[in-house]
Amino acid sequence: MEVSHLSLFGCHTDHPALAATCPSLPSSPQLQSITTLPDPFSWHPLQHSGRVTTLSDWQCRQSHISTLLQQLELGTKPPAPSSVTSTFSQNKLSITASNAGKTISFTATITYPSSGAGPYPAMIAYGGLSIPLPPGVATITFDNSQIAQQNDQSSRGKGLFYTLYGADHPAGAMMAWAWATSLIIDRLEATPAARINTARIGVTGCSRNGKGALVAGAFDSRIALTVPQESGTGGSGCWRLAAASEGAPQDVQTAGEIVQENVWFSAAFNTYANDVDRPPFDHHMLAGLIAPRGLVSIDNAGYQWLGPWSSLGCMGTARLIWQAMGVPDRMGYSMSTDHPHCSFPDQQRGDLFAFINRFMLGMEVNTTVQKNYAGIAFDSKPWVNWQVPTLT
Repeated sequence: MEVSHLSLFGCHTDHPALAATCPSLPSSPQLQSITTLPDPFSWHPLQHSGRVTTLSDWQCRQSHISTLLQQLELGTKPPAPSSVTSTFSQNKLSITASNAGKTISFTATITYPSSGAGPYPAMIAYGGLSIPLPPGVATITFDNSQIAQQNDQSSRGKGLFYTLYGADHPAGAMMAWAWATSLIIDRLEATPAARINTARIGVTGCSRNGKGALVAGAFDSRIALTVPQESGTGGSGCWRLAAASEGAPQDVQTAGEIVQENVWFSAAFNTYANDVDRPPFDHHMLAGLIAPRGLVSIDNAGYQWLGPWSSLGCMGTARLIWQAMGVPDRMGYSMSTDHPHCSFPDQQRGDLFAFINRFMLGMEVNTTVQKNYAGIAFDSKPWVNWQVPTLT
């Protein structure tokens, strides 16, 4: 099954024929309180009867979800800059981008497998690689914090992205990183000497960078596999579920706390951070922007602050979107026993490698992964009050 996706730098559909039939969202949508996990297949907040029933409908709905996430939570992902050039030398891809008289430069470093001639599949790793890779996969790293700082609240509008677009640009840090990831893929496509197979690109990161990896995968349809690792609230965890699990038995990070900690999200999200029932989406729908491409969420049961119950429920609900499309085995989630944060445990290696082998190395392997932990269970009945359609 082949389904088209969001365009690479914008939030509209790639196909003009669909764009002509996809209704536009209002510029200021009317929001209502939704205390359960919102229905991905509802047209809300459009005043539209019925639900999504076809793959064409779903592509339109994905464009709506993309737009809403950019308006209310993440900020806008800009189009490609007016001028982008790059050079490749000594395994480093140096990128220069110019826009409206401003110019920035940054570098991505490629680490190649020890054997083979390429072009290689490659995993883009925010802040360094924290997961194992099977033989034959290259690693691409760049300093995402150079693109958009993430020290604390004072980091708002700081970094190369904001040098180019202005300190008042609405994009939060994670959307700025996603923009840089797309530039890297653009330049890899234009640089055969880099020996990277751009049809087999993955993206990963852990903790705060895991949140960012999920956003990058959601907003660039060229990313074949997205691997958020221990990304917690604001990543694999849903806002509503985090709020519901706060204080039981320990603190779980909530939206209200996360916007006080850092600038990963747009300043526009501050309006909703203490009223998370109002946005017409949650992070099962952010994950759903990736469907039907590959996604495997790697989570850790040992850190209550990350909200493991929230992540389990959120990603399990997200998988229903792939189920509706007839490809549930393209999305998986794996919850491990307690281990040090961002230290990858051997018990999840098989889950991870199955997805990398299939989506990056092209192997025919089983990627049906729905793994929870004995101490954590999610009852979907109070949270999912909608039926899963079979999209035709």
